[in-house]
Amino acid sequence: MLALDQLDAEVTTCRACPRLVEWREEVARVKRAAFRDEEYWGRPVPGFGPADAHLAIVGLAPAAHGANRTGRMFTGDRSGEVLYAAMHAVGLASQATAHHVDDGLELYGTRITAPVKCAPPENKPTPEERDNCRPWLVRELELLRPTLRAVVVLGGFGWQALLPILTAFWDVPRPRPKFGHGVEVVLPAHDGGTPLHVFGCFHVSQQNTFTGKLTPAMVEDVLRRAAGVA
Repeated sequence: MLALDQLDAEVTTCRACPRLVEWREEVARVKRAAFRDEEYWGRPVPGFGPADAHLAIVGLAPAAHGANRTGRMFTGDRSGEVLYAAMHAVGLASQATAHHVDDGLELYGTRITAPVKCAPPENKPTPEERDNCRPWLVRELELLRPTLRAVVVLGGFGWQALLPILTAFWDVPRPRPKFGHGVEVVLPAHDGGTPLHVFGCFHVSQQNTFTGKLTPAMVEDVLRRAAGVA
């Protein structure tokens, strides 16, 4: 089995989805005016965080001018500002900001990943693109499984994408649990080992944070609960 850093390196070379490849590379070439002097990453974005993480945070996909620019999950965009500030507040990150890959940010016992590794147009991957990308997350969770105790899922897309993957290692009830902010589901392990606690959290998108649907306190509350069981 590959080590996690080897898997991350492989992720960055994937070209399985023509629409996503074309979009991420076009964004990296055209750029946003504010970042015109920067060199964009423009590739699939691997997970970020230690290989022995007890907690995983699962988002949706890289942002076009965030992780697709910087090469690190939730780095360089407004969503990341909310997420990392909350993580720092509850002791999961070394600092409250994430601007670029060399900014010194470290995660404590936590790994951030996504079911889709490339930035999609309008932040909307197709079901086919989601399924094409699924093996990467399966392998990532397989490597994390020995230490993983809890997962926070940001948004309904991530929830729907993740639950079928979890069935490989944990018992997911039928019908599958519905997504909701603050929802907690405990999944027994197939082998009788430690169960996995899965938490739902509204996505830290501007659509949610600017409208007040999601507040920093709400994010901190879910992260604190998840960290407590992890």
